[in-house]
Amino acid sequence: MHYEPVNACILLLGQIDGAELVTVEDLAAEGDLHPVQAAMVAHHGSQCGFCTPGIVMSLFALYHEGRQPLGRDAINDALAGNLCRCTGYRPIVDAALDACSRPPNDTFSANGEARAKALVELADGQDILIDGEDRFFAAPASEAPLAALYERHPDATVVAGCTDVGLWITKGMKELDKIIWLGRVAELGLIEENTERLVIGATVTHAQAYPALARIDPDLGEIMRRFGSVQVRASGTIGGSIANGSPIGDLAPAFIALGAELDLRQGDESRTIPLESFFIAYRQQDRAPGEYVRRVGVPKLKANETFRAYKVSKRFDEDISAVLGAFRLTLDGRRITAARVAFGGMAGIPKRAAETEQALVGLSLDDPSSWGEALAATRRDYQPLDDHRASAAYRGTVARNLLFKALSETASGQTLATRIVGRRETLEAAE
Repeated sequence: MHYEPVNACILLLGQIDGAELVTVEDLAAEGDLHPVQAAMVAHHGSQCGFCTPGIVMSLFALYHEGRQPLGRDAINDALAGNLCRCTGYRPIVDAALDACSRPPNDTFSANGEARAKALVELADGQDILIDGEDRFFAAPASEAPLAALYERHPDATVVAGCTDVGLWITKGMKELDKIIWLGRVAELGLIEENTERLVIGATVTHAQAYPALARIDPDLGEIMRRFGSVQVRASGTIGGSIANGSPIGDLAPAFIALGAELDLRQGDESRTIPLESFFIAYRQQDRAPGEYVRRVGVPKLKANETFRAYKVSKRFDEDISAVLGAFRLTLDGRRITAARVAFGGMAGIPKRAAETEQALVGLSLDDPSSWGEALAATRRDYQPLDDHRASAAYRGTVARNLLFKALSETASGQTLATRIVGRRETLEAAE
């Protein structure tokens, strides 16, 4: 059994088919509090009645990870999706350190084998279609019926993790007559890896993709760690993040800088395109009616390539980027021979910086005085967005500075202390 926290408010009923649903009301057994609940009481970790149940359930999932040793950083990550303003988090973290630092020992772990057996028996591998042609919830079990159904109903809403579409319903009050859920399509949930390339199926969640992406480069791993929250990463998918087409999505610019390709399918036909070609304009994509994202192929770095990626947002955890910059540089010794640079948040789509890339070619890492033209080119490549997250002027300055940071770190071979990432460890060492 593997328990993951999810945001119940944006989860469609059909998405929990074949799964065990656990709520805070299920935790106490025969009148005794669950170990997480008991620790919250003992350490005075209660918040208001709105937030406490969600906090307890996040810690329940962490409790069942059985992670040892468990540090304060891991607990903070687990709680990043539970934003409460009532009081401090110290007693809650203390409760987590108390309860979650030991192997799980509750009724769920004791009955885990029986629970798993019951779920396996529910997995019949059959396609699901509820209601009829004009209004339905469908959950195909494989790609062939998915492709046929979507080709027949190109007006249907395709859902994977529902972390965005769920908000259309709950906040936008949108009624969706036709929903196709991809969660049962086995072929879309695969990760394939070799020495040169990582291929990620469209329904692979951010949590599932994290280890493989972090192996490509630590910066990519850090981007994934700050992607939404644990609840979002447990539900949201790689394909959904791309197909959503958000101009401020985190993954697309990083994948574009790495040279990723996208596989699409419509009916019986499939095609592969460069990821940057998929994004045409704001919320417009190179995707025909009834065509869906199958998988994304991400090249691994060669020995003479370096990668840097930085996310800038108002809040460190669980916040949408103001700017995300990603940089892949190809080196011949200390000279740049090729560059791929992409930004999110700078235009209506995730977009490469063509002039900047050209200006970087030929530069010496040992001569910072020669970098000026490449830094200036970032302002010519974009007319930055101007919205409540950041002004156009701010975004333009940040983009230039992130390129300078990438060049400086590549030149020195070190992660500079000016990063937000790493300060946490420095502070702990000082204490």
